[in-house]
Amino acid sequence: MSESDRPLDEDGFLLAHEPAEEGRPDDRIDDERMDEENTFKPEFVRAVEDALEEGDTKAVYELVEPLHPADIADLLELLERQERYQLAAAITDLMTSEVVAELNDYVREDMMEALPPEAVAQIVDQLETDDAVQLIEDLDEADQRAILAEVELEDRIAIQSALSYPEETAGRLMSREFVAVPEHLTVGDLIDYLRDGRDLPDEFFEVFVVDEKHHPVGTCALSWVLRAPRNVALADVMKRDQTLIPVMLDQEEVGLMFQKYNLISAAVVDENDRLVGQMTVDDVVHIISEEAGEDALLMSGAGDGDINEPIREAYSARVRWLIANLGTALVASLIIAMFGAAIEQLVALAVLMPIVASIGGNAGTQTMAVTVRAIATNQLTRSNTRRILLREMRVAVLNGMTIAVLIGLATGVIFSPMLGGVIALAMVINVVIAGLAGVLVPVIFDRLDQDPAVASSVFVTMITDSMGFFAFLGLAVASGIVGS
Repeated sequence: MSESDRPLDEDGFLLAHEPAEEGRPDDRIDDERMDEENTFKPEFVRAVEDALEEGDTKAVYELVEPLHPADIADLLELLERQERYQLAAAITDLMTSEVVAELNDYVREDMMEALPPEAVAQIVDQLETDDAVQLIEDLDEADQRAILAEVELEDRIAIQSALSYPEETAGRLMSREFVAVPEHLTVGDLIDYLRDGRDLPDEFFEVFVVDEKHHPVGTCALSWVLRAPRNVALADVMKRDQTLIPVMLDQEEVGLMFQKYNLISAAVVDENDRLVGQMTVDDVVHIISEEAGEDALLMSGAGDGDINEPIREAYSARVRWLIANLGTALVASLIIAMFGAAIEQLVALAVLMPIVASIGGNAGTQTMAVTVRAIATNQLTRSNTRRILLREMRVAVLNGMTIAVLIGLATGVIFSPMLGGVIALAMVINVVIAGLAGVLVPVIFDRLDQDPAVASSVFVTMITDSMGFFAFLGLAVASGIVGS
């Protein structure tokens, strides 16, 4: 195709290749670079690595240029640290704010530290306030000051204001780009203001209506504005009932509010109920995903669990919970030691003990996962804790009796009917205790204002192992199968 035949973009520039259909990637690019799961093919990544190793920046650019910004971010994350720097240098004009905003937190922080302050400031100037804050909030204070010194005054003030709020609060995460108008306007006035286009965000879903003290009194969806007659007052078409988000509200609570009330955007207000920002659904999707992953990792004591996390930080986060687990495991070992003589008399006890511990641990983990999720989504509160506890106890009894019948029959056939009865009863006891621990441990954490997901599994495992061994071995001695 000659240059005269190639399509132009909206600004009149030649496109590098024919555009794909709206909303879908170019099939040709997909075939060469992406597999059916929309991840990079190993051959493509190797081609980029080889070009970087050979110093062929032209080949690198040609390989990367057709990619979407989010895909460029993914590619950077797949490379080694030094290769990332080389790739960024080879595709300087492609390293847009969209690419940087999509990067993994650790990768982004590492790359920002490698760039001079003026280069980072140029990226910050292109971002909305919430994305700009996310970009620099984890950098050293000295680096933050150096970068902010290069940023335009208006953006600098907005970013510094956001950084003054605690992490993971609405004030830190909110966007300060929004549309607010006085309530005395008509629909026609609003349309003229929007068409004028000065100082408006690039994208917005609704217009906030405020009083003379800048308190939000209503909202107007753009779809309403377009369909209403010009002479109608905003006060007559706006929605007065709205969900306001306090500036200090935790991000997890923000996510729950968006989910509960099916919000697309919501106003953020300060302690004086003045409009200071907005939260939008794209921010909340990220929050929900982050919180879900965080809870799952905290339950296992795996820290941030990010494959890009520095080895020293990953080690520090995980080893302390393994040490705690070692201490709790000693409790179970001491109980086993109490019945050492009984185990020596009947080897079958040693054979069956791991089964009791394993089933109890799994039962406790199941209940704990349900409980942590219920607490996180406000399904479990102080008002219904007793009901949830009784429900889980009933589930535990049914589970325990089912497993008890199966293991009791098998043990009775292989070893002896008496031992089958002992392990069956021990299994019921342990599964019920596991259900109790799976609810109470996270609830106690929550009542103490601690994250209920933080390594609850360590304590639940200790309880199920210890009580399982105690019940099984204690019943074996009490039944007379072995001596004490």
